[in-house]
Amino acid sequence: MEDPLRRWSCRELLLLFALLGTLCEPGSGQIHYSVREETDKGSFVGNIAQDLGLEPPELAERGVRIVSRGRTQLSLNPRSGSLITAGRIDREELCAQSARCLVSFNILVENKMKIYGVEVEIIDINDNPPRFRDEELKVKVNENAPAGTRLMLPFARDADVGVNSLQTYQLSSNLHFSLDVKSGTDGQKYPELVLERLLDREKEAVHDLLLTALDGGDPVLSGTTRIRVMVLDANDNAPQFTRPEYRVNIPENIPVGTRLLTVTATDPDEGMNGKLTYSFRNEEDKISETFHLDSNLGEISTRQSLDYEESRFYLMEVVAQDGGALLASAKVLVTVQDVNDNAPELLLTSLTSTVSEDCLPGTVIALFSVHDGDSGENGETECSISRNLPFKLEKSVDNYYHLLTAMALDREETSDYNITVTVMDRGTPSLSTENHISLKVADVNDNPPAFSRASYSTSIPENNPRGVSIFSVTASDPDSGSNAQITYSLMEDASQGVPLSSYVSINSDTGVLYALRSFDYEQLRDLQLWVTASDSGTPPLSSNVSLSLFVLDQNDNVPEILYPTLPIDGSTGVELAPRSAEPGYLVTKVVAVDKDSGQNAWLSYRLLKASEPGLFMVGLHTGEVRTARALLDRDALKQSLLLSVQDHGQPPLSATITLTVAIADSIPDVLTDLGRLKPSADQDDSGLTLYLVVAVAVVSCVFLAFVIVLLALRLRRWHSSRLLQAAGSHLTGVPTSHFMGVDGVRAFLQTYSHEVSLTADSRNLIFPQPNYADTLISQESCEKSEPLMISDKINSNEEQGNVQVSFFFQSG
Repeated sequence: MEDPLRRWSCRELLLLFALLGTLCEPGSGQIHYSVREETDKGSFVGNIAQDLGLEPPELAERGVRIVSRGRTQLSLNPRSGSLITAGRIDREELCAQSARCLVSFNILVENKMKIYGVEVEIIDINDNPPRFRDEELKVKVNENAPAGTRLMLPFARDADVGVNSLQTYQLSSNLHFSLDVKSGTDGQKYPELVLERLLDREKEAVHDLLLTALDGGDPVLSGTTRIRVMVLDANDNAPQFTRPEYRVNIPENIPVGTRLLTVTATDPDEGMNGKLTYSFRNEEDKISETFHLDSNLGEISTRQSLDYEESRFYLMEVVAQDGGALLASAKVLVTVQDVNDNAPELLLTSLTSTVSEDCLPGTVIALFSVHDGDSGENGETECSISRNLPFKLEKSVDNYYHLLTAMALDREETSDYNITVTVMDRGTPSLSTENHISLKVADVNDNPPAFSRASYSTSIPENNPRGVSIFSVTASDPDSGSNAQITYSLMEDASQGVPLSSYVSINSDTGVLYALRSFDYEQLRDLQLWVTASDSGTPPLSSNVSLSLFVLDQNDNVPEILYPTLPIDGSTGVELAPRSAEPGYLVTKVVAVDKDSGQNAWLSYRLLKASEPGLFMVGLHTGEVRTARALLDRDALKQSLLLSVQDHGQPPLSATITLTVAIADSIPDVLTDLGRLKPSADQDDSGLTLYLVVAVAVVSCVFLAFVIVLLALRLRRWHSSRLLQAAGSHLTGVPTSHFMGVDGVRAFLQTYSHEVSLTADSRNLIFPQPNYADTLISQESCEKSEPLMISDKINSNEEQGNVQVSFFFQSG
C-alpha cells in the first residue's frame, strides 16, 4: 500500500510546518503544537527555544528538559532547540477512538525551577483499514422467510477517526439479498442483510456472499468478510427480548464473579425452535475477557476485576438464537462507577540533596508533581509536610509543587532532615501517599572552637624529665569537616626574660603540652600560659584560654648547716662547757636551713653518737645541745658529738656534723688537753714531747701567778651571763618554726665569744671582755664569717717560742 505521506508535495509540507508554528502561544501558560501520526523519527514539531525566549545553546545551560509521567515519544534537539519526534507515533495506540488526540507533557527550566505546559495534537492519517472480527460468518435463514426479512451481519471496526474511519459497507451482487446499513446511537454503522426474494432450500441451500467495509480516507482502505447463508427449514417465530436495551451501573471494586444482570428473550415456538441460546455478538476480545455470559440462562457476570480508570463503560450486544436459527439482539450497557481505589502518586522532578546552612529563606529544595488516577473528589489531592520543619510547600502550575526553606537553617542544631511529604485525596475513605525527602545541611564555618573550661590549672613536680607530658587541653568545634579541624598553639610571651616557648611546647594536633626543660622550684614556681585553638575554616576562627602551670617542690636539697661552720684552716672547732654546768646547760645550738619548702624543709635534730652517752641531749626541733646531767670529774675533757639534721621529705635527706666539746673549769686543764685534741703525726718523737712538757710547766707557773685575775674574770663572766639571760628572756616565746629551715629562714643566734691569748714572751694570759651578739645570721653571712673554732697550733719550732690559744664559747 502506498504511504499517504509520500503524496504530499514539498510545498504542502512547508505550509503544514508554518501552520504548526502559528499554533504555539508563547504568551500563554500552555504551548500548543500538532504533528501527523506515523511521522518519521526526528521530524520537526515545534521550536521550543523560540517559544521560551531562549537561544538554542541556553537550553543545556539552563537545564531545559521534558518531564512527563509516561512516554511522550517526543524529545528536544539541543543543537536547534526544536521539539522533534523520538520515534514512530501511533495515534491509535495513544488515544484509541478519541476524536481528538492530545499528548500533554511539561518543559522544566532547571535553573529557575519553572514549568511550562505543552500540548501536542496528533493528527490522524488513514493508516488503518476497516477489519472484521471473523474472516467468515455463517448465517442461517428459514426457507419460508418472507421478503424483507433482515439478518444481522458482523460489523467492521476502524481504528482511525473522522473521515478516515469506517464509512460504508458493500455487498457482492446476488439475486436474493440486499444490504442495508444503520447507524447506532454510539455512531457505529451496523450492516443488515435484507431478503429480497423468497428462498428455496431445495434449489439452493447455501448462498456465499462477500461483505466489504470501506473508510473515507484517501486512498480508501477496505476490509472484507465472507458471509455463508445457510437455508433452513421453516421456523415461524423469531426470539424476542423483553427489552431492547439493558443498563446497569456497578462500582469498579465488585468481586470477580459477581452477577451483573440477566437478559431474557422469549420464543413461542416449541421444541428446538423454541429453545434459546444466548451469546455475545461480534464481541471484542476485551469484552469476552472481562465478562461471562451464561448461554442458557442469559446471566452476565464478571470474569476479572474492573478498573474505572481503564474503561468507564462497556457496550456489548447479546444475541438470543432459537434452534431454527432465528435470532434477536439486545444491547447491554455496563457503566463502571468510580471508587477511591487509587492512592495519590508523587513524582519528584528535581531535587537538591544538600543545601548550605547559610542559604536564604525561600531557597528551592525540590520540585515534584502530584497525580491521582481517580476522578471527581476521589482524584482531588492535598499536599502537606510536617509543621515543625523549617520548610514550606508552594503550589506551581499543573499540580506541581515547590518545596522551599521557610527560615534560616543551623547545621549545628540539625545536620540533616527527613522531610515527609504527604499527599491525600478527598475520597471516602481518603487515601494517602507519603514520600520521604532526605536533605543534608552543608556546614559553614560560623562557630569558633570552644574550650571545655574558662581557664585551666595544673602542676608539675620539679626535676621533671625533658619532654614529659604536662597537661592536655581540649577544644571542641560544632562545625564539621575542615571547619572543625582544630590546631593548638601557644601565645608568645616571656617569663623572667626567657620566652615561654623555651619552657613548654604544645602538640598542634592533640593539644598536649610538653616540658622542654627540667623545672627547678627554687628558681621558677609558676608559669602563666595562653593557649590558642584555631579551626581550619575560611576564614579561620579561634579562641584563647589561660593555663596556670605550678611547679611542685621535691625534696631535692640536703639540709645545710649554717652553724657551727666547719673550719677551713685545718684547726678544730671546740665548744666549751664548764664542769660546774647544771643539767640543761646550753652548750651550743646547731642552726640549719633547707632550700626546699613545706614538709621538705621541716627539720629535726638528732644525736647520733656521743663519746659519753647520756651526757648531752639535742632539742628535736630547736637544735640546742644541752647537758643531760651534771658533769663529773671522771668525764673526759674532750667530748665528741655526732649530730644529724634531717628533713621530712620523701625520701628524707639529712646532713651530719661532729661537735667537739671541751669540759674544764680551769685554763690549765684546757691547755693540758690541747695536745690530746690533735696529737702530732710522729708519736715517737721524744724531742717534741720534752718541749711540750716544758711548755706545760711554764704555763702552769704563769697560771698560778694569775689565779687571782682568773677568779676575777670568772666573777665578771657570771655577772654578764646573768644580765644576758635577763635580756634574752623575751626569746622564750619565739616559736620553734623560726629556727626551722624554710624559705627566708633566719637563724636567730646568740654568739658568745671569749678569747684567751697566751704568749711565751709576755707570759700574760689575757681574758678580754665577753662579746655578746644577738644576731640573725643569714646563709650568706654565715658563709663569709670566720669559722668558730679552737685553734690548736703548737709550733714545734723553738725559734718562734710562743703559743697562742683562742677559745670561742658560743651559745645559741
